[in-house]
Amino acid sequence: MTDPGRTAILRAARKAFAREPYNAVTLRGVAADAGVSAALIVKHFGGKEALFERVADFTEAAQLLLAAPNERLGEHAVRTLVEYRRQNDQDLLVRVVFAAGKGDERAQIREHFRDQVTRAFAARLTGPDVDLRAALITGQLLGLGAAMAIDLDGPIAAADLDRVAALYAPGLQALITP
Repeated sequence: MTDPGRTAILRAARKAFAREPYNAVTLRGVAADAGVSAALIVKHFGGKEALFERVADFTEAAQLLLAAPNERLGEHAVRTLVEYRRQNDQDLLVRVVFAAGKGDERAQIREHFRDQVTRAFAARLTGPDVDLRAALITGQLLGLGAAMAIDLDGPIAAADLDRVAALYAPGLQALITP
């Protein structure tokens, strides 16, 4: 079972580090946004640097998204992304979109995303244009995640998971196994 305090901390920290320069983010500010004490952040994560490293880490997202054979990877990735959003009220990938802009910490988030997600997809692909296809796959997954984040009670949120997967996964699968 997920610790609600830890989840709230990570959600608040993702927002803070994506929108503010590293030096402007404080544990007290993150704690206030999360509705917890700064001491709880220290207990769970150790400190600001460790918290940032956790926020910038996409390893879990990549493992979840890539946990299927290539023949079913498109459908699996769509289902995983939608189910994760529905179960956790947050997205696996969209935080990287908020890391656009200047700042070393934002560049670090983007680089972790490229290393841990896009390059992980590329490593699974065969044939021509592996890097391009991997970037397009992650772009499509980001698009789906953004659509769900923007319209929380819209058609994607209300749609049956099988229907979303049936409509969205073939485009991903065409990039995975052209």
